Amino acid sequence: MTADVGAQLRKGVVEYCILGLLAREPMYGWSLSEALESRGMIASIGTLYPVLSRLRTQGLVTTYDQGSESGPVRKYYRLSGAGERQLDLFRQQWGPFAKTVEGFIGEDAS
Repeated sequence: MTADVGAQLRKGVVEYCILGLLAREPMYGWSLSEALESRGMIASIGTLYPVLSRLRTQGLVTTYDQGSESGPVRKYYRLSGAGERQLDLFRQQWGPFAKTVEGFIGEDAS
């Protein structure tokens, strides 16, 4: 197996990381990008916008424009009701799933 395992893991959860950030507060693209890039979840802002577009098309996030004191109007993203429900389902499944995987690959798994 020569694939970048980290890239595959990130690809599987980045949408939920975005939903989790937006559950805390509405954010504009650049601030989302900074939060995700700083933790190694995306490579660049260019990889973020297709994901945001997909989330918007799926009805999991909505957008609104808001003026900025330091520049042009910014497009903010916020979690929709459907996004809240989707994130809640993920949260319910993530812990047991991660525990199961750890049982297979953990240091003391034998």
